[in-house]
Amino acid sequence: MMKLLKYPFLILWRIWFYVLMAGTIIPLSPAFLILTSSDKYYHQFFWLVRNVWANIILYGMGFYPRIQREQNIEKGKSYVLIANHTSMADIMLMLKVSRNPFVFVGKKELTKIPIFGFFYKRVCIIVDRNSIKSRTEVYDRARKRLEDGLSICIFPEGGVPEEEVFLDEFKDGAFRLAIAYQIPLVPMTFADNKKRFPYVFFKGSPGIMRVKVHPFIETKGFGLADRGEVKAQAREVIYRQLCEYRKEKEK
Repeated sequence: MMKLLKYPFLILWRIWFYVLMAGTIIPLSPAFLILTSSDKYYHQFFWLVRNVWANIILYGMGFYPRIQREQNIEKGKSYVLIANHTSMADIMLMLKVSRNPFVFVGKKELTKIPIFGFFYKRVCIIVDRNSIKSRTEVYDRARKRLEDGLSICIFPEGGVPEEEVFLDEFKDGAFRLAIAYQIPLVPMTFADNKKRFPYVFFKGSPGIMRVKVHPFIETKGFGLADRGEVKAQAREVIYRQLCEYRKEKEK
């Protein structure tokens, strides 16, 4: 009986997410259009989406970020930010984690989302994973952003894996990029997003969203031939933390 009663709540709650998305993006659209018209305005755009848009979505859905940092991101320094990918809410949560402006590298499928997709493709580095040319162009666009003093965010699983997958295999892109530009990797573990807001429609709930920012992985002195080693190290850090969170849940 209780399960039947929760379905109407979940339907309304899921609809509320899209209401919040549209209800924030539409009023902010004039500012977004101006601030995405040139790369020189990106810092102002980032401030707006981080401090207004992401906060409204997260707290409006009843999500409460709890961020534990083992190392602090330095102001004005460029990084490659990575985390496990389980939910659309990962985007908003990543914005909460980093005060340093960064640019997402994201799959082209998200550009199809009404309203959101329009601005997404104006500010993000879009990649078609089925196109070698597109994957190559990512590095050129990322280089320009790094030269502007920004960081890059990539979810190295390459997308949200199936619900039963604990942590998918990592793609090479984030690690090739960090090594190519000799900048640190910032591995993060998102503990609760799969439980809080999965892609499965009749699952999810308000609550705490824990993030652990792990010690950074330096890439200075590494070559592209070392990307497998760096990738394995980053994945192991996130995998172990997910296992720790699972153990805590089982106690």
